[in-house]
Amino acid sequence: MADAASRLRSLAEQMLGAPLPLRLKAWDGSQAGPSDAPTLVVRNRRALRRMLFRPGELGLARAWVAGDLEVEGDLYAALDVLAGLLWEREEDARGLVQAVRDPGVRAAARELLKLAGPPVPPAPPREEIRRPRRKLHTRRTDKRAISHHYDVGNDFYEIVLGPSMVYSCAYWDEAGTLETAQRDKLELVCAKLGLKEGRRLLDVGCGWGSMAIHAAREHGVGVVGVTLSQEQAAYARKRVADEGLTDRVEIRVQDYRDVADGPFDAISSIGMAEHVGAEKYLEYARRLHDLLKPGGRLLNHQIGRRPQRDESAYEVDEFIDSYVFPDGELAPVGTTVTQLERAGFEVRDVESLREHYALTLRRWVDNLEADWDRAVRLTSPGRARVWQLYMAACALAFAHNRIGVNQVLAVRTPESGTSGLPLRPRTWHGRRR
Repeated sequence: MADAASRLRSLAEQMLGAPLPLRLKAWDGSQAGPSDAPTLVVRNRRALRRMLFRPGELGLARAWVAGDLEVEGDLYAALDVLAGLLWEREEDARGLVQAVRDPGVRAAARELLKLAGPPVPPAPPREEIRRPRRKLHTRRTDKRAISHHYDVGNDFYEIVLGPSMVYSCAYWDEAGTLETAQRDKLELVCAKLGLKEGRRLLDVGCGWGSMAIHAAREHGVGVVGVTLSQEQAAYARKRVADEGLTDRVEIRVQDYRDVADGPFDAISSIGMAEHVGAEKYLEYARRLHDLLKPGGRLLNHQIGRRPQRDESAYEVDEFIDSYVFPDGELAPVGTTVTQLERAGFEVRDVESLREHYALTLRRWVDNLEADWDRAVRLTSPGRARVWQLYMAACALAFAHNRIGVNQVLAVRTPESGTSGLPLRPRTWHGRRR
């Protein structure tokens, strides 16, 4: 009888109808495939059951989080290969159905089931969020989703994000560090918002307080920062106190929909709008519009996806929805601009920072891997693997233009038509201002 790796490789190629561009290493120590390719380690038969009972991305993710699958060698190269295989199969449903009907593929699937062991679906890893079907994006469900993602522990986020504690893409130049690139991103936001001493800023989804502190310290503005995470708020308040900025910065555990002490001169929303949801986005945009003074500016920094031929067919990424950002949704940048305009904003500038996020995510992966043992102690082995997979896969998605991130500058332009922006904006960090 052939060894496990050779059998797996043969069966996988029969089901795919093409050579498998990975080396396989099985639980019996056997290996098969090109020696110069990334190696996918199948540590036990349970990994096969996970993938057979939940084919596609979620099955692979469950096996990874549980430690049933590993990669030896270049993680990014392995994920690139796996992503290509998955997307090619999933984007052509008719081709997949035809493949399953093929007698050879069905025979291979039966053999794989025999190799996988007892036909009992393994329980999902405990890091997977469990939730009943419910109405999305109520105050209660949003708070629970935010808590799942952000209340992992501030010490864990310090490992991943580094001293800046900024959880959004940095703004890179050729020689910068992660910390200087994050500082430059915060300054870029402040410059676009035209922040000056005496003005008032609302930071929606304020995270650990980095934007609020930078704006108050460097530009003399008063800041209200809101978050739904108790852990973030406690951390941010301590940072504000340590900086001696309690007279300028207030951090609240509050839903943006409940902010009632406007108007503000400017609003920053950095990496928060992805949590809003398509059905609630216009409400989000209108609420922020109402919270601004006439002439006030909004800087909306948001991840966006590529548009689809049939937008009604869009589905949330299963792995990210189950392990990382529950209930999060991505929209094309054109949809975001349209919704902001429908809410009454005048959109004045759109800047893509796609490549910047690919670089940032790789630095975060480096930080996590460099302090892996401590990250595991602070959370769990499964949680650390969730973050490693999520950030590495997203780095590739940004690099290959599968997703992007955009800063949209919008103004609540008054009826007079005076936007408050100069006719010929100056440059900030070499860009328009």
